[in-house]
Amino acid sequence: MSTFARVALALLLALAVAALVVPALATADPLAIGDVLATRLLPPGATDSFGHFHLLGTDRFGRDLFVRMMLGARISLAVGVAGSVLSGVAGTALGALAAWRGGWTERVTLWAADTLLAVPRLVLLLVCAALWRPGTGTVIAVLVATGWMGVARMVRAEVLGVRSLPYVDAARALGVRPRRVLWRHVLPNALGPAIVATTLGVGNAILLESGLSFLGLGIQPPRPSWGNMIAGGRDLIVSAPWVALAPGVALVLTVLACTLLGDALRDRLAGEDPTQLGGRA
Repeated sequence: MSTFARVALALLLALAVAALVVPALATADPLAIGDVLATRLLPPGATDSFGHFHLLGTDRFGRDLFVRMMLGARISLAVGVAGSVLSGVAGTALGALAAWRGGWTERVTLWAADTLLAVPRLVLLLVCAALWRPGTGTVIAVLVATGWMGVARMVRAEVLGVRSLPYVDAARALGVRPRRVLWRHVLPNALGPAIVATTLGVGNAILLESGLSFLGLGIQPPRPSWGNMIAGGRDLIVSAPWVALAPGVALVLTVLACTLLGDALRDRLAGEDPTQLGGRA
């Protein structure tokens, strides 16, 4: 693993730990409006009149920005991981079945994937988010519904290649049932691209969730999300820039870390010889 990948992994682990610990140790409710006159828009590193230190300052309602950012990190990481993993699982299952069974199953799956891929994902997200009540569950469902197509096409191509390898023919000759051949011998050795795509998709899902929340179609205030925190601070970018810049920098670093990890995983898997994978089945 490269140095950049190690740094990215350490950053994501630190963010995950901080997202769990910081809100639990907070002295004030990060969702409640505090003493606005005394604590409103304090700069980073300031101490309020009650003696509370604010690492990244406070927002317009006197709430600690760092605590809210870490609470928003819980939502962003949960939505990103859940949306990407569920998309990967759905795409893997559909792509594998399409390649293995062929016929109308393959035609319908490819038709659905091509149709959805022809429409920009952001447009689909906006339409779906506007049709249903905004919230965490809705955002995850929309991410899954609009994100399985690319994985399905990659897994289909991999399954078509792996099933022609000699060890698959040997398993069939030994009388192994077709379903077992697929799930036990073919699919595990065709998961490389799907794993890489899922890892890279985490950052993309976090970015899309933040975009929806920024537009008011995702996580709704007072629950914090990096997207709605940026939206809440955009009109303060001159007088109190830390309100929008802090979650913006966190978003950029998190997406970059996910991308670096995905690239490192892709480079690692690219060196494997697919003809030697049968021994691990």
